[in-house]
Amino acid sequence: MQFLGKILIVAGIVAVIAGIILYYAGDKLSWLGHLPGDIRIERENFKFYFPITTMIIISVLLSLILKLIQKFF
Repeated sequence: MQFLGKILIVAGIVAVIAGIILYYAGDKLSWLGHLPGDIRIERENFKFYFPITTMIIISVLLSLILKLIQKFF
């Protein structure tokens, strides 16, 4: 149970840091959802948006962060 507690504490800290970054730098990160490779289909009564490139970049960043956290624990 102590290990689960550590994971929850680290997840909470990461969530707070992400929230602070989005709050203060949100206008500077507006490019994040509009990268080349993001699929966007817009018609008169239909909109479809699939940010595949953005999801890949976020996945790589989260993997690197988790590897660093894992290294320290």
